[in-house]
Amino acid sequence: MLEELRITGLGVIDDTTLRLSSGMNVITGETGAGKTMVVTGLGLLFGGRADAGRVRADPGRAVVEGRLKLGGTLGDAVRTRITDAGGEADDDGSVLLSRTVTAEGRSRAHVGGRSMPVSTLSELGEQILAVHGQSDQLRLLRPSEQRSALDRFAGPEHEKLLESYREAFARWRSVVDDLADRRRNARQRSQEADLLKLGLDEITRVDPQPGEDDDLRNEVQRLEHAEGLRVAATLAGQALAGGVEVADDTPDATQLLGLARRTLEGQSQVDPSLADLAARIEEAATLVGDVSSELSAYLGTLDADPARLEAIYERRAALRGLTRKYADDIDGVIAWAEHAKTKLSELDTSDELLEELDRERQRLEASVAELAGRLTAARREAAGRFSEAVSVELAGLAMPHARVEVAVLTRAPSRDEPAVTVDGATVAAGADGADEVELRLLAHPGAPALPLQKGASGGELSRVMLAIEVVFAGAGGPPTLVFDEVDSGVGGTAAVEIGKRLARLARTHQVLVVTHLPQVAAFADRHLVVAKDTGGAITTSGVRIVEETERARELSRMLAGLPDSDLGIAHAEELLSVAAREKRAA
Repeated sequence: MLEELRITGLGVIDDTTLRLSSGMNVITGETGAGKTMVVTGLGLLFGGRADAGRVRADPGRAVVEGRLKLGGTLGDAVRTRITDAGGEADDDGSVLLSRTVTAEGRSRAHVGGRSMPVSTLSELGEQILAVHGQSDQLRLLRPSEQRSALDRFAGPEHEKLLESYREAFARWRSVVDDLADRRRNARQRSQEADLLKLGLDEITRVDPQPGEDDDLRNEVQRLEHAEGLRVAATLAGQALAGGVEVADDTPDATQLLGLARRTLEGQSQVDPSLADLAARIEEAATLVGDVSSELSAYLGTLDADPARLEAIYERRAALRGLTRKYADDIDGVIAWAEHAKTKLSELDTSDELLEELDRERQRLEASVAELAGRLTAARREAAGRFSEAVSVELAGLAMPHARVEVAVLTRAPSRDEPAVTVDGATVAAGADGADEVELRLLAHPGAPALPLQKGASGGELSRVMLAIEVVFAGAGGPPTLVFDEVDSGVGGTAAVEIGKRLARLARTHQVLVVTHLPQVAAFADRHLVVAKDTGGAITTSGVRIVEETERARELSRMLAGLPDSDLGIAHAEELLSVAAREKRAA
């Protein structure tokens, strides 16, 4: 639930805070007061497009902040997503979101105290918020949107079927395109394959090993400098050689260490701390002995072998031949060979492979056709339920004789789209199936079923869209619903029924309604008014909560433009009483 929304520097709004409640929140105000800026602010907060033209010149940036209260399974999922992105919830479990837009058009987003991409806000918005306005009504008039709406209504099992179809369709198109490309470019592919084979044959003959060039370089250095290394190792060994107790005219390191140890041990009775130093000298003598042994072993490995040196020179020359052609080093040559093997399999145009691909194409095409048929059947079943549910809602919205039909039509084959055979008929298949979906309105008995954009007036379209949203809400969806003047063109009894429907939605969702109809505003659980202040040099707007008498005055203004009229206030109080009675009875 969205608990609080603060808007600063956006349009006519200088700085205002909306404290929202669960249930139905209604936002009203005079034309031009800034009601639309509230919806614009919500859009910005949840990743909408930033319009620098909306930013007030002073302070030169617009800031929208919102506090989300997360609860339930969806809340846990949202909280996990925020935590994974690096944000943190507050101690009370709420999360602060923020979006800043400057007058130059730069935009920043913060979630849970962390800077985030704006796309993160969009992702959260898809789960939390659904905005329904007049532009959304126009969007839903598009056939592709109507198909998507029906798919959402059909439920999770249908969505799984749709996902299976999309995966099969993508694999089928990939194989079809691959097969066509191999046949179309067979000669070019064959030439490229021959070049790759030549390179692979050369690399295979040399058989380079990982890191071999570095190993050979080190070995060459040892062989070329074998005499110098032998002298250095011999002198070092002689300096270290001998046991701890050995006496000689020229003392070595071990003899000197032995002398130091014995000297300290002789005085350890006077000062016991010297015993520890003597023990450490003993450890050093042991280490020197180990190094002396390793030097002796090292001398045994030194061998100035001219034949081995010549063999290495030849091997390095062969490796340099590979690095000149294929990569900077031997590891790169090996990687080139692996890539070449993969590329060769992609370039294969043999009859055997083409036949295998064609069999795979036929198998996938049959799978796509089968899934497309199931998808069509599922959509038609959902269309019946959807049509019935929306028609029931229309009856309650003062359109008792109207009916919405959902036509699910298979798409005719075309030159631009692939075709499959479903139930003996050839149909065009796309990424979303082989169907076109069209919402049609029968305005009254005997009237023809016409597409919504042709068969509905402005007021009828608003009510049809609201009925659709009520049905959608019953099928799940985001917990917060925003309705931006969807009651445009409606009045009288229909307006009261719209208020009832929105109040019913508010039992299971948080509902925000921007409206100019007092009949709708009367059903609010919280009523907020956007008011202009023209007292200064610049017009600004703020939002305040109205209750009791103030609320009746606002409804009186909406009814007759007379907020202080006794008759208007009486009418408003009667409207509030009717709304309260309807909410209790519902």
